[in-house]
Amino acid sequence: MPASTETDTPRPAAAKMGQRANAADRHVGARIRERRVMMGLSQQQLARMIGVTYQQAHKYERGLNRISAGRLFEIAQVLNVAVSWFFEGLADESEPSEISPRQRMCLELARNFALIDNEKHQEALSQMARALAAQSLAENPERELAVEPEERH
Repeated sequence: MPASTETDTPRPAAAKMGQRANAADRHVGARIRERRVMMGLSQQQLARMIGVTYQQAHKYERGLNRISAGRLFEIAQVLNVAVSWFFEGLADESEPSEISPRQRMCLELARNFALIDNEKHQEALSQMARALAAQSLAENPERELAVEPEERH
């Protein structure tokens, strides 16, 4: 049997670094998807805006293909966030997590709200959400509101 070479067996430190890099790629991809959905954009629209194919945009979001610094900067500009936004929460994660059903629902709600072009309908929906939240808070006083209601002018 031939002697094992360095290329035959990966060093543990190198394997660990590769795992972290892949986790970072998946995290950044998930954040791109999150922001894209929040903005109500399809993968096709995002791909067109950053000058790549739909398949490439899909691979970016899945963390299958790495994103160059220049491309990430371009994506940040298109999605109207700082480049650092894509890395928020990365240090806190030991393993990237899939989006929860509740997070998915919130993103879908935000996307659909953004698609409503009638301001009166948006305001009515916002008021209904505030009323339902106030009712839930009254029924469960131990819960706190995460965001203070917007001040009326």
